[in-house]
Amino acid sequence: MERYFSMTVIASAMLVGCASTSNTSNDVANAYQSINSQQLAEHIKVLASDEFGGRAPSSKGEELTLAYLTDQFKALGFQPGNGDSFLQEVPLVSLEADSNMVLTIGGKDYQYKKDMVMGSSRISAKQSIKDSELVFVGYGVNAPEYNWNDYEGLDVEGKTVVMLVNDPGFATKNPDLFTGDAMTYYGRWTYKYEEASRQGAAGAIIIHETAPASYPWSVVENSWSGEQFGFQKENNNMDRVAVEGWVTTDVAKELFTKAGLDFDTMKENAAKGAYHVDMGDLTASVEVNNTIKKSISYNFIATLPGSEKPNEHIIYSAHWDHLGTDKTRKGDQIYNGAHDNATGTAGLIEVAEAFATLPHHPSRSMTFLAVTAEEQGLLGSKYYAANPVIPASQTVANINMDSLNLLGKVKDISVVGIGKSEMDSLLETAAKDQGRTVSGDPKPSSGGYYRSDHFAFANMGVPAMYAGGGSEALDEETANYRKRMSLVLRGCYHQPCDRYRDEWDLSGAIQDLQLFYQVGFDISEREEWPKWNTNSEFQRK
Repeated sequence: MERYFSMTVIASAMLVGCASTSNTSNDVANAYQSINSQQLAEHIKVLASDEFGGRAPSSKGEELTLAYLTDQFKALGFQPGNGDSFLQEVPLVSLEADSNMVLTIGGKDYQYKKDMVMGSSRISAKQSIKDSELVFVGYGVNAPEYNWNDYEGLDVEGKTVVMLVNDPGFATKNPDLFTGDAMTYYGRWTYKYEEASRQGAAGAIIIHETAPASYPWSVVENSWSGEQFGFQKENNNMDRVAVEGWVTTDVAKELFTKAGLDFDTMKENAAKGAYHVDMGDLTASVEVNNTIKKSISYNFIATLPGSEKPNEHIIYSAHWDHLGTDKTRKGDQIYNGAHDNATGTAGLIEVAEAFATLPHHPSRSMTFLAVTAEEQGLLGSKYYAANPVIPASQTVANINMDSLNLLGKVKDISVVGIGKSEMDSLLETAAKDQGRTVSGDPKPSSGGYYRSDHFAFANMGVPAMYAGGGSEALDEETANYRKRMSLVLRGCYHQPCDRYRDEWDLSGAIQDLQLFYQVGFDISEREEWPKWNTNSEFQRK
């Protein structure tokens, strides 16, 4: 594998040379080059093995994962990041809805998984809606800053709101509407259920469409069925709608026709401006019977104390969890989660080892955070943000790793949420030494900046970088490989086939991990903290 000798790393080492404890340029470059595909592959194989059972929160797979991380970071000389512990408790509750439910609308019963997936976030053994009037509320958005409110003048108490996925900008591609093709948080399913709850609705149904959702119906089937995790709350989430879920596009079209409405016309109207319309005399009924289990899951946190400013931390993050094992499934039952996100978790270990290789610790502390329950709505990182082990005032920056590049070397590096902070320029400088350029999000419509664990840090006001991969293959051979493997990876998202493959080309992942190491090292040695750009919706609090 080609190794990169970074001029920026050398420059950083020279800067460190002014400190009382210094690393030579060779020290820094050797650490950079110590990140290698063989070690990365071994970590991925372990974390994504059948023995780990898909790494579901509060499972045997969690125990094995946390033990593995603890052993690895101890061996590297890292200290516990939470006092004398490597773990932070995250109180969770799992709700598993009985799959025998039916959704009855307009005299027809719709079947679980085939037509719909329904559930309840309320910590309750039974929740239901009965003869609840249906109201189409467009995109289900109330966004004052965009002068948009689909609920304006509408009383939805006791009713069930039906809404489109994503936001109006995606539908129109109008750059002046929301943020154009780039999804905002208003397009996320989490927001839509939250807003429906704030509006007092009894139920909330999102219409699934593959393009605006950025994933097929099979992902809804697998991700929103089985155990669903949430936080243990005193109010038992009774401020949420009673029932929430998804229906397929075919079901939606059928319902709109029954209501005397044309689905495509309603979509067009919803994208033109704030919109809602009653769906005739259609009502919805469904009963959700939950099996409730309260448990404790854990975030993992380890620190390499800084040599000069140990109270200032650069935090690397990745989520260790995946979807676990579905014993009701025929055939392969284990969601190994090799790409998503054994790669990112393995990447944490590799970058941590690079820092541990240095004869002297970086000036600022390097903290590594592997969070739980990302697949359940970023729960682990949300809990950390609400209960930070390291206060935001001591957190310099965040670098997040989620689903590393398995498609070989590229000439660019994609930045999700490009333009939000000075982190981009630091990455650009580092990438230049690899002969790479910085490019934007290749799929802005998927709302990637709001879909991984860096989002919790951004909400804390901490500049957070989420980057990796790229779109321009290094050469023709890599381009041909990318075409083949990208189809496999896309088809295995949240499927049991997301398992380790010997044919993976990890050289692109190594490129990125070396950049992540370098950016963190550079941040550690510079005097100024990275800042948000003035046009970002995030700022230091």
